[in-house]
Amino acid sequence: MSRIGIDVGGTHTDAVLIDGSRVLGAVKTGTTADVLSGVRTALSKLLDQTGCERSAISAVVIGTTHFTNAVIERRALEKVGALRIGLPASASVPPFSAWPSDLVAEVRGQAHMVAGGHEYDGRPIVDLDRVAIRDAARRMADAGLQSVAITSVFSPLTNAFEKEAEEIIAAEMPGASITLSHQLGRIGLLERENVAVLNASLQQLARKTVAAFGEAMRESGIEAPFFLTQNDGTIMPATMAMRYPVWCFASGPTNSMRGAAFLSGLEDAVVVDVGGTTSDIGYLTSGFPREANSAVDIGGVRTLFRMPDLLSIALGGGTEISTDGARIGPKSVGFRLVEKGLVFGGDTLTSTDIACAAGRIDLGDRSLVKHLAPELVARTLERMGNMIAEGVDRMKTEAGDVKLLAVGGGSFLIPDHVEGCAEVIRVEHHAVANAVGAAIAQASGEVDQIFSNLSREQAIHTAREDAEGRALAAGAAPGSLKVVDMEDMPLSYLPGDARRVRIRVVGEIAA
Repeated sequence: MSRIGIDVGGTHTDAVLIDGSRVLGAVKTGTTADVLSGVRTALSKLLDQTGCERSAISAVVIGTTHFTNAVIERRALEKVGALRIGLPASASVPPFSAWPSDLVAEVRGQAHMVAGGHEYDGRPIVDLDRVAIRDAARRMADAGLQSVAITSVFSPLTNAFEKEAEEIIAAEMPGASITLSHQLGRIGLLERENVAVLNASLQQLARKTVAAFGEAMRESGIEAPFFLTQNDGTIMPATMAMRYPVWCFASGPTNSMRGAAFLSGLEDAVVVDVGGTTSDIGYLTSGFPREANSAVDIGGVRTLFRMPDLLSIALGGGTEISTDGARIGPKSVGFRLVEKGLVFGGDTLTSTDIACAAGRIDLGDRSLVKHLAPELVARTLERMGNMIAEGVDRMKTEAGDVKLLAVGGGSFLIPDHVEGCAEVIRVEHHAVANAVGAAIAQASGEVDQIFSNLSREQAIHTAREDAEGRALAAGAAPGSLKVVDMEDMPLSYLPGDARRVRIRVVGEIAA
């Protein structure tokens, strides 16, 4: 059975059809404002190119930066009621603190803080103030809010108060979308609350986007199930994506890294994905992107949840170059490259023009860049190569040369030799590595939890069973599950032989 992978980026929508390890077809089309028509066009072109029977398609996997772009561009966001359970502590830094003012204007509906929360070891700090929660729910309902984010102190360890608050709010606000922070973030209160609020603000957009994807497939005559890729390079059912759109935030670069691993056969390497505006640099570990263990900035908001460890630099195929070569970026013509670039008859000197003048790639009319001085071209290429090398060096965690996988439509900007890299590897279908990464994505389940009064073996066994259950719920086939990441850490400052266990299981999508 064949599988289709689609990556909806800010500039292009890429689609591939694979059968086992073979890429049967690939197309690249422009992304459209309504998403639907762009995906529909990509599907139509791909099916026409390959002649594949619709009934032979077992699954469609879609990766999208649609939700990240919505936060960055402050559009299509929903007003949210933020409920924090933590008084009398945590009152000095209320919800939406340190958010950019323009994003607060789009997202903040109301903010309420009530008494409750737990200690690190699970003991209640104070009783949950149920009356205050009910009062907050009525005020949010009166204001017409339909999306609520609930956060409680140390809820990833003890989620009872968040769940009880959810029941109260659901009773007072029938039909409201409710996000619970313990389902998304880690222990840090503010970062977890920020993730929950962002997720709540995106749920309406997520429902519309997922519905548009489904409609595009129906119009194409495809009846196979479809999934969305998430930040760790695995998939989740479309229904789950509607509830947790923040899990799609970094799926674009993650898909590129997974695709690079698949196309090259390498499981450990640095990947540089050069797009139209930026280059994303990340590390593959056992075939999956290395995860970030520190706070990640999303649209100016500090968050901490499951995200790849990435560095983005302002260098892409559309990056603007000053006429004297002294400035490279950060401005970019982006998707207007074919309109603004010199080789296409435009008036803006771009990195693509420099690459064409140097003979690295043949695009447009190269006679239009013949006037560029060789010294300018050589100096600019060297500086762009240094930007890549510095980015790779910043992402290294140990000394020694590494293998570099060059992918993305602008990967011609990466020189054949990069300082600190053993070799630069260019793979077939590199321009659509993101769609390939989506097509091969597996289902996963993850548990990150503190266990007490259990032996180390019992704690790991329990965590593994829970992770496997979540992987099966996400669409994995029984019998294909395997552990790809596991760590456990004793917590000597807690009673009951407590330890934190983090385990991730992946499996093939059930047919």
